[in-house]
Amino acid sequence: MNNHNGTVVSERLNSEFLKRDKNAVETRTVQDERKRILRSGLKSVCRGVCAILVSPLMVTHAIASRLGSADGSLESHSQLLSLLPGTSGSYLRVAFYRFALKECSPTATIAFGTMFSKVGAEIHDNVYIGPRCMIGLVTISEDTLIGPSVQIPSGRHTHGIQRLDTPIRLQPGRQEQIHIGRDCWIGAASIVLANVADQTVVGAGSIVTKPLPPRRIAAGNPAKVLTQRS
Repeated sequence: MNNHNGTVVSERLNSEFLKRDKNAVETRTVQDERKRILRSGLKSVCRGVCAILVSPLMVTHAIASRLGSADGSLESHSQLLSLLPGTSGSYLRVAFYRFALKECSPTATIAFGTMFSKVGAEIHDNVYIGPRCMIGLVTISEDTLIGPSVQIPSGRHTHGIQRLDTPIRLQPGRQEQIHIGRDCWIGAASIVLANVADQTVVGAGSIVTKPLPPRRIAAGNPAKVLTQRS
C-alpha cells in the first residue's frame, strides 16, 4: 500500500513538474515573440527616421545626376556617408542607397568606410558588407557576407590598355556586372573580378579572375578551387 501511494505521489509530482516546464517554455516563447516584434518595430522606426535625415542628400544627388553624371554624384555622396560610424551610420547609408542604387534591401548592413561607384549596383536581403570596401557594378545576392577591405570593381576591363599612343586614362574601358550568389562569404582584402556562384567561400586576400562554381571553397592569386562544400 505504501509503495502504491509513493508511486501515485511520484506521478503527481512528475506531472506538476512537466506542467511547470511546459508553462515556462510557453512563457519564454511568448516573451521571445514580443521581443522580436518590438525589435522589428524599432528597426522600422529607425529606418524611417534615417530616410528623413538623408532626404537632403537624396535631393542633391537627384539634381547632380540630372546635371552631370549619376555615377559621379554617387561617388561624392558615398564618400561623405562612408565616414559615419556605427550602427546608425549603416542605417543612414542603407537609407540613402535604397534611393540611389538600382536596388538596396532595407535589411542590408553597410559598414564604415565602404563606398559605391555605380548606381547600377544591387544589394539584396540580409547582405553584410564590411568596413572599407569598394563596390562597383555588382549584384550581391541574399545572405552573403563581404569581409573588410574587399574590392569588387566593374569587371576586369574597366581601363583600356591596348594603345601605346594614347594615355591609359584616355582609353575607353568596358564595364560588366559582377554577380555574387546567395549565401557566399568573400574573405577580407579579396578582389573579385568575376562571378561567384551560390554558397561559395573565397579565402582572405584572394583575387578572383575567373567565375567560381557553386558550393566551393577557393583561395589564392589567382583564386583556385580547393575543395567542395558538402
